[in-house]
Amino acid sequence: MLEAIRQYIDREEKREDFRQGGIKAWKEYQVTGLHLTFEEADAWLSRLEAGQDVDPPQCHA
Repeated sequence: MLEAIRQYIDREEKREDFRQGGIKAWKEYQVTGLHLTFEEADAWLSRLEAGQDVDPPQCHA
């Protein structure tokens, strides 16, 4: 029973950390307007998947 409680607490803490990261990212976007489009991110990930060692695309407003 204690192990189940520990696992639940661990999951909830990770979930909250993820949620807080999303809130922080949204606030930063609202201030800066910096972003990537889906197409830019998808093209970058495709190049990585193909084995190319490429830097991530630059964020833009």
